[in-house]
Amino acid sequence: MTIRWTYAFIDRPADLLDQAHDFWTAVTDTRLSEPRGEKEEFATLLPVRGTADACVKTQGVESGAGGAHLDFAVDDVREFVASALRLGAEEVVEHEGWAVLRSPAGQLFCAVPRHGESVRPPVVRGSRLDQVCLDVPSSSYDTEVAFWSRLLDGWESLPGTLPEFHVVKPPPGLPVRMLLQRLGTERPVSAHLDLACADIEATRAEHERLGARLVSRGAHWTVMRDPAGGTYCLTGRDPETGGLPSRP
Repeated sequence: MTIRWTYAFIDRPADLLDQAHDFWTAVTDTRLSEPRGEKEEFATLLPVRGTADACVKTQGVESGAGGAHLDFAVDDVREFVASALRLGAEEVVEHEGWAVLRSPAGQLFCAVPRHGESVRPPVVRGSRLDQVCLDVPSSSYDTEVAFWSRLLDGWESLPGTLPEFHVVKPPPGLPVRMLLQRLGTERPVSAHLDLACADIEATRAEHERLGARLVSRGAHWTVMRDPAGGTYCLTGRDPETGGLPSRP
């Protein structure tokens, strides 16, 4: 089943959505669509320049701190759902034309119909939101890597630069890829957003000006918290390619 497009979803508490919208539209150089859903809980971040297609959406959640998830746009939603179920997923909710599923480790994701999306948004001031990272407990890690590697037909599945990471990389042109991270503690699976940055410190300073806060620094990434309380990472990957920068 070929994935035609990918959407990164920013899931935040419903009562903090305004703060999330203000921050993430500024970071991604987008404008907010009209809200959708029974409780107006969904919105799309629409690129304001050129002819690029959207690849980031938001969702207000009624409980918990939120996080992130992926939507996969396909030609045949029911066929994609059937493939996921055969590989160990669970269907959580079937809506008219789309479905919510849960991976073997418990990560939510959605199958949605394609609407002709094809043009990836550009890099914005040296950074690009291009990755959803799944934080997976060690006991479920191998099963989760195998599940996503088999489900995402045509994607490249390969070990990361550190043993606790595994990359599932889409074909050229798709805007959002997946990283799996093995946790050192046993806790429920979760997900967060990653941005590839040409200059992490410059991007951090801009995000802090917009209301984000520094959480911690790693060797090649910086953990941030947005104004709605959600954590995300700034990484030293090339924002054009998503790969690690070449070393002299």
